[in-house]
Amino acid sequence: MAIVNRYGDITPRQAAYSVRTLLPRGQSRMCFERVTQITTLLAKETDTVKWRRYESFLPAIAPMNEVIPKEGQTIQYADITATLELFGDRVNLTRKITDHHEDDVIREESEILGEQAADTAELIRFGKAKAGTSVYYGNGAASRVATQSPPTNGDLHKILRAFNRAKARSITKVVSASDKISTEPVAAAYLVIGHTDLLADLKNLPNFVPVEQYSNNLKALPNEVGKKDQFRFLLTELASPWLQAATSAGGTTYLSNGAIPAATSYPDVYPLLFFAENAFGGVAFKGKDAIHLAVRNPETIDSGNPFGQVGFVSWWFRQAAAILNEAWIIRLECCCTATPS
Repeated sequence: MAIVNRYGDITPRQAAYSVRTLLPRGQSRMCFERVTQITTLLAKETDTVKWRRYESFLPAIAPMNEVIPKEGQTIQYADITATLELFGDRVNLTRKITDHHEDDVIREESEILGEQAADTAELIRFGKAKAGTSVYYGNGAASRVATQSPPTNGDLHKILRAFNRAKARSITKVVSASDKISTEPVAAAYLVIGHTDLLADLKNLPNFVPVEQYSNNLKALPNEVGKKDQFRFLLTELASPWLQAATSAGGTTYLSNGAIPAATSYPDVYPLLFFAENAFGGVAFKGKDAIHLAVRNPETIDSGNPFGQVGFVSWWFRQAAAILNEAWIIRLECCCTATPS
């Protein structure tokens, strides 16, 4: 079978155009991309990604000697590394489809694959982010299995206090939702990512401001649903819960196994992830070498495809993510009201 090159049956210029059409559909759905400290990949680099965090100095409250110069501080830093892994998929095309289907099949499949690739990148980041060590449980519960509450006002106050103590900074710029590697300014806030199931419970929080009531000078982010105090909430169906993880039976009050329970059941436990600035790092899902696309037309004839019957559209990328400061990303584990008011 002939070897398919990096782009298959399209030129590098066509591939670049196809990637530009592939990326936007996925970009509009991405939440974790917004809060990630982005690293871009260059050709022939190592398969290890490194982020460096410089540590703060303690206040210099001791008076200096009037004669002897002070020694001064030594810069302290921590390196956080992650290993790049390869991800990808493809969709097969038959000659019958390309010959007789009235739509531009390759373009349509490229857009769908773009959405799949974006979801893949988001789930990789979600898996890393929800594994952090800073965690609170709904309404002061002692553990995940004991959680029996939706997010509460008190939960948010505790998390804000923890951020303040850790000298966490509000996020003032986010990765843009375009296909270009860039950031855009946002109103200072901590960003929170959770599952779409939690929308009603969040709206029931005191003084929650839904996105449709934002003033003209507060631009909503993709997937943003509203704000409360210093927190802005972005919801995605990808931030899935741990099903029936609360082993103290919750009756029919909370969602169980993704549904309204008909009888006493164990509640699902949802992670709400709170991000401060520079809390999380990842590889960019945008730019020239962020994602690779190859197209093989069914008409391409070789020893493995002697009648020109089968082709494909494929994508692949290398991805890695890591928590850069455990104190600046906090997980709230809570339940979701089954029949909210």
